[in-house]
Amino acid sequence: MHKFIPSSTGNNDTTLLLLHGTGGSEEDLLPLGRFLAPDAAMLGVRGKVLEGGMPRFFRRLSEGVFDEEDLISRTHELARFIEEATQTYSLNPKRIIAVGYSNGANIAASMLLLEPRILSAAILLRAMVPLEPEEIPDLKNIPVLMQSGRNDPIVPASNSERLAELLKEAGAEVTLNWQNTGHGLANPELVAAEAWIRQLVV
Repeated sequence: MHKFIPSSTGNNDTTLLLLHGTGGSEEDLLPLGRFLAPDAAMLGVRGKVLEGGMPRFFRRLSEGVFDEEDLISRTHELARFIEEATQTYSLNPKRIIAVGYSNGANIAASMLLLEPRILSAAILLRAMVPLEPEEIPDLKNIPVLMQSGRNDPIVPASNSERLAELLKEAGAEVTLNWQNTGHGLANPELVAAEAWIRQLVV
């Protein structure tokens, strides 16, 4: 399940790939996407895995413990879907920017590590290390914004820092911003994300 909204400019030059958190849908992050980049095309995707009836992008064994085999399989599956959507909707494959929250941020991070050709940039909201890749990918010149909460009960600060290190080792241009919040999002960090993404879509 997905929802596509064409660019208001009609050229679909930049697309925001919107990836929800656990229990969300393909429409959850559309308002955020519109706030971040009003003129961009929007591609909201719903996770195919159900956990207690709640959509997710991959299975987990417990809180913070992922089913790595399923994660890898779902990451490649999502990458192939994005390639197909790029053809279907005449998108620019070099201007796909992921915006993911929680579980959606985790699969976006996994895609950076396992499918480095798919995304041109990413905003990772409350992300954690999805997996340690066997090979460090080439993410040179890929901008990544991480917004993490110092009081997040789900994502330890050390885990966010490790993800930032992994992405930097791969060559990504990582900005890690800390908020004195938990797992929920605060308005000031969304304003900061809008300022960050504005540098990419002008």
